[in-house]
Amino acid sequence: MKIHEYQAKQLLKGHGIPIQDGETVSAPGEAEAAVAQVEKSFGATQFVIKAQVHAGGRGKGGGVKFCPDRQSALDNIGKILGMTLVTPQTGPEGRLVRKVMVAQALDIAKEFYAAITLDRSKAMDLFMVSSEGGMEIEEVARRSPEKIVKEWIVPGFGLRSFQARNLAAAMGLEGAAATQAVAMFRKLYAFYRAYDCSIVEINPLVLTGQGELLALDAKINFDDNGLYLHPEVEAMRDLDEEDPSEVEAGKYHLNYIKLDGNVGCMVNGAGLAMATMDIIKQYGGAPANFLDVGGGANVETVKNGFRIILSDPNVKAVLINIFGGIVRCDRIANGIIEAVKELELNVPVVVRLAGTNADVAKELLANSGVAIISADSFEDAATKVVEAARGKG
Repeated sequence: MKIHEYQAKQLLKGHGIPIQDGETVSAPGEAEAAVAQVEKSFGATQFVIKAQVHAGGRGKGGGVKFCPDRQSALDNIGKILGMTLVTPQTGPEGRLVRKVMVAQALDIAKEFYAAITLDRSKAMDLFMVSSEGGMEIEEVARRSPEKIVKEWIVPGFGLRSFQARNLAAAMGLEGAAATQAVAMFRKLYAFYRAYDCSIVEINPLVLTGQGELLALDAKINFDDNGLYLHPEVEAMRDLDEEDPSEVEAGKYHLNYIKLDGNVGCMVNGAGLAMATMDIIKQYGGAPANFLDVGGGANVETVKNGFRIILSDPNVKAVLINIFGGIVRCDRIANGIIEAVKELELNVPVVVRLAGTNADVAKELLANSGVAIISADSFEDAATKVVEAARGKG
């Protein structure tokens, strides 16, 4: 789960991590009061207005504006609030800005990058920093990989003092600034672990002209599987920022992620789902989604899966790839037949069933009277669904 910058900052602030604070505006009528509060609380005479959307590159899209005075701040709130912000991460359709953050403009001496995530290849958390803050880290990695310094954290030990000092030194910090960085990094890692985060990123982390180190921006993603432990975080979820079909899938406990292909996928088990997407690509197609219906696939599960897949107008064919273990294939076949009849599908459906009672299931599909293309193997299924999506099936 993702949250907005202003929400991330408040969580960090609650754990003793210095931030660029401010006020949030969600309606034009709140602008005057928000600017006045920033003036009063922080002594601000210059401001920054920042669009609050779940996407990076906001500045490039016109969603972050420096304002030299109060009137300029009010004008830019009016311009950004309600705009459709287009960034490299939103796609050409952009994202509607429903909230903006009003913050004090700071005297910035230097910008850095800091982030924590899980390095799955090493099965360890990874803390990385760079002296190239404010830039896309992918660009830094491509152009100057030596400027990204990493420390892997041994499970059970936490971020050790010498590692935090190494990170501060890698950023070129000395004296009081280095001391601030060491303390901040240890708090940041404690926060990352306490909240079951999948990533905590501060970009930029800035050193002000007054020698203060603070988070100018913050991105935090949480592991959905741990949200039940953090109801206060789950309450921050903004459904307006999520794909509607993914939100709908969540209501039925389906694991769905929308992609940009034209072959819809309905599979049970995450591993099989990944393999299904891979083989579709291998045979020249493009998956339209990841959809794991889990081990308890039934009529309602299949119906809901179809509805969600077909809410994407790009889908030209659907592949159902189910391994019947706990749930028998004949029961799944009956569910598919009933769902296809009820929903009156207008796209080709390819079905590959393997496992318990697979032979019975194939007979049921063959005698169903509905337009289902049966497949005998993984490769056969991929070939048939890619051809169907191209209009050859």
